Amino acid sequence: MDGDDVPDDRGRGPPLADDARDRWQRDRTTFQRVYDVIVGATDPATASEIADRAACSENGAREALDQLVEMGIARRSTGRPATYRRNESYLRWKRIESIASEHRTGEIRERLDDLLAEDRAYQDEFGVPDPDVVDVADPTAGHDAVQDRWDDVTTWRTVRRDIGVLQRALRRAESRGDDLAEV
Repeated sequence: MDGDDVPDDRGRGPPLADDARDRWQRDRTTFQRVYDVIVGATDPATASEIADRAACSENGAREALDQLVEMGIARRSTGRPATYRRNESYLRWKRIESIASEHRTGEIRERLDDLLAEDRAYQDEFGVPDPDVVDVADPTAGHDAVQDRWDDVTTWRTVRRDIGVLQRALRRAESRGDDLAEV
């Protein structure tokens, strides 16, 4: 049996190159597909572009987008044609809620402490309190050294962002009072 004869997951002949997309279209509603597209998009898009990506009609996409805007998941521009983009605040809130509900407060606190220690180490390494004041361009350093410095500063910014998310998740988990049974 060669590779062309390997049955697909339904046991019917060769695998389909677009099998995952086919399942996505078959198993998800128009609303769910538009949701998937909008939260996965990093640039604004028109209803027509989103409809193409979500494999639905433009009217179907527009109806779903209107609901997503009303729910605060997406934002609509006022220009013509209107464009839609994900609401970053919604995604941040969803991440915070997810962390707060899926992890014990002790686990969140432990990870937060690790990140705070990493932040202090970066402050010591660079001799400044904030990654945004680091001068990554050192004319005496070689290209690799500048790239390494840039990577460190980028990681430091990510650490700072994650600290903020974990602090909010910890407050959220503690305010619920229904911790996953702090042990």
